[in-house]
Amino acid sequence: MSDLRLTLHPVLGARTAVTSAEVRLSALPEGAIVHVLAAPGEQDLGSFLGGLGKGGVRAVSPGHWFIVGDEPMTHSAIKTLFETLEPRATGVDQSAGRVRIRIDGEQAERILSKGTAIDLSVASFPVGRSATTLIGHIAAHITRIGSDSFELIVLRSFAESLWDDLTDD
Repeated sequence: MSDLRLTLHPVLGARTAVTSAEVRLSALPEGAIVHVLAAPGEQDLGSFLGGLGKGGVRAVSPGHWFIVGDEPMTHSAIKTLFETLEPRATGVDQSAGRVRIRIDGEQAERILSKGTAIDLSVASFPVGRSATTLIGHIAAHITRIGSDSFELIVLRSFAESLWDDLTDD
């Protein structure tokens, strides 16, 4: 792990939350996003990660998870996390490369459904479910965090484009 420290400016910092009677779109704090990759043959790492208390755990694909949090992790906290994961998994800090967006409200599901082929109905995509998909032409990770609430994780360079797509009528 390098000692180089980036100074980031929030990519959606100039964007104010978009609110209506049916939906609210807001940029989540650019805190921590750590990609965890399980060692071959490792089982039930999701429960282990949740027990660490380092943030929310989002399934990405078999053997892959994101740990997300609103507060940035210090260099020493990330180093300690990586040491805790060994030898069961490896961590990669994605905090500088990804952005989280939240969409809430009774129309959130409909708005997201316009851009993705995933069935986002609560019966098929319950609270806690995650999926990596395209929203339009942009790769995004979607997690249902509440009955009418979703968290989107997108590469930093696509965050403004996704925001614009979601706020477009």
